Amino acid sequence: MSTRTFNDAVDKLNSLQSNYAAIEASRASGGRMTQYAKHEMIEYLGRIGYSVTDLNQLNVIHVTGTKGKGSTCAFVDSIIRSTTPHRKIGLFTSPHLVSVRERIRINGVPISEEDFVRFFFEVWDRLEQNDQREYSSTLPKPMYFKFLNLMAYHAFLTLKVDTTILEVGVGGEYDSTNIVPKPIVTGVTSLGLDHVIILGATLDKIAWQKGGIYKEDVPAYTVPQPPEALEVLRSRAMEKMASSFHVVHPIPELSSLPLGKHQLQNATLALHLADTYLKAQGDVQGDIAQLTEPLNEAYMRGLRATKWPGRCQTVPDPDDSKSTWFLDGAHTVESLTSCAEWFVSPGLGIKPEATRVLIFNCTHGRSGAELLGALQAGFKAQIQLHESATPAEQLFDHVIFCPNVTYSDGTFKGEFTQKGLDEKDLAQLKTQTELANAWKIMIPTFPEARIHVVPSIEHAVKTVKHLRSTQDTPVDALVTGSLLLVGGLIDVANLTKSALEI
Repeated sequence: MSTRTFNDAVDKLNSLQSNYAAIEASRASGGRMTQYAKHEMIEYLGRIGYSVTDLNQLNVIHVTGTKGKGSTCAFVDSIIRSTTPHRKIGLFTSPHLVSVRERIRINGVPISEEDFVRFFFEVWDRLEQNDQREYSSTLPKPMYFKFLNLMAYHAFLTLKVDTTILEVGVGGEYDSTNIVPKPIVTGVTSLGLDHVIILGATLDKIAWQKGGIYKEDVPAYTVPQPPEALEVLRSRAMEKMASSFHVVHPIPELSSLPLGKHQLQNATLALHLADTYLKAQGDVQGDIAQLTEPLNEAYMRGLRATKWPGRCQTVPDPDDSKSTWFLDGAHTVESLTSCAEWFVSPGLGIKPEATRVLIFNCTHGRSGAELLGALQAGFKAQIQLHESATPAEQLFDHVIFCPNVTYSDGTFKGEFTQKGLDEKDLAQLKTQTELANAWKIMIPTFPEARIHVVPSIEHAVKTVKHLRSTQDTPVDALVTGSLLLVGGLIDVANLTKSALEI
């Protein structure tokens, strides 16, 4: 009998419909595909031997939003582990930075290659053995994200986790994570415009989708939102008959934590979700609708211990003491504004003696010009706020635009492979050329020789290392616009051990 390996599992996973291809298919259908999405996921679940009611055993905390939902999940995970170390906690998030195993974690640790192979092929084989489908349009196997979501359900049920934290993929109402009948608590992070092809082009439409995770007799939380979004979320909570609806507000005690404004908001929401969950489970005493202050020391310990790589992360280059990488997978207008706030904060990204480089890309039909504009506007606002002597137009000495192709030979690391990308766009570097042109229009005085359009992440890293080799001054590189870009760079620049602490 042949032995199936981790690489075999990754190859088969990469053969499934990609997230990019699924978005394009949804666009082509005019959004009609989404109405079948949950029905199909329930059918896939049945084909591997489970019913939706089985998922209630997982004791789910369900989180969606536009910005910060992954960070919020990480905070919740760390708080609960700190408070109840006896619990076995499953965490499902996306995307991954370096290894697909990161998406499915037990007690904060990505599942092993052996466990990944085991659970992957158990799901794969069951789907192959039971191919009965109600809808002719249903694919024999789910697309990439849904397969991993299905695999997470199977892994968590098999391993008998006590707690499950589920991060929504896209939206909420029609997301594959939204088939759990009775989560313990639900939360919506900060909302903004993203995935508008699927979710709608206005905040109220996006809020309607996100509010779809609220459930009957389940507490519903959110953070302060624009009025039109908050009104819809409140309405959705009532429509879904949530047991309560809460808008969380700043907690003075958290100001002692070294977190930016947006991460403080995520931490605040996480505290409320974790506190409500722990009280519902009987692990913490008190009013389930009231966060007790002063805060439980275990909660604060959990917040301080939270690690979420690739988000507002500073990583010294392990091979060069004078090179520093500033990593933030921000990819929306709101999150890029926060990225700018973080990078320009005192003592971080503006050092008089350093050469500063921006490495940027954007994906999935997002408006590169709009995103670059938001980033630059954020830089300008923060520079004015902190009265820096560096003009925003001169913040960077070089800018590099590259696709999320990992290596200089045009190949991807296996776990970064993206099926369905526009090959012509990649070959002509269309998106990256458009980004470079947008930068020229935005900052007409920027030297054209210092605007680099390169065909891979490896080329971008080599450009930065070449700059360092030709000068004695430090080089600080901000990498943002895409989590796939950040993940690829962590791999290529030999930052895996430093960034992921593994």
